Amino acid sequence: MRTAALSSGRRARSCRRWWGDALTALSVMLIVPDAEAAIVWYKRALGATELWNLGGVAGLEVDGAPFFLHEVNPENATERSPEQVRATSTRIELFVDDPDAVLQRALAAGASLGSEIVDHQVSWGTHRQGGFRDPFGHNWSVGDKSPLR
Repeated sequence: MRTAALSSGRRARSCRRWWGDALTALSVMLIVPDAEAAIVWYKRALGATELWNLGGVAGLEVDGAPFFLHEVNPENATERSPEQVRATSTRIELFVDDPDAVLQRALAAGASLGSEIVDHQVSWGTHRQGGFRDPFGHNWSVGDKSPLR
């Protein structure tokens, strides 16, 4: 296993950047069959930045929003990929300024279309959202930032 790419001090500063002084944080850990291949794909498809890499477990971020990857662990039945269990019950939602561009970039990198970007009329106005399935079996929705305002 490789050592972390960031020192513990830098990791702590990165966590404060993400969550400030909040004591509660929610993270997404995606189980993938090949962490190195997934890192390459998320960088190409979503413009992700690698924060750290322990070899099989890595931290990435998209425009400051962190998420994590964990390679399948054959010794732990709870660490199986969507392809192995033939299902996924989680949808990752990514809110960006230009969901159309993000969806097109993911599709160009090999994602499969879940749904086109469409306008949804909701209580706060119009919300644009669509989605894709990444090559590792994870479902993503990509929408504008309107729900966060």
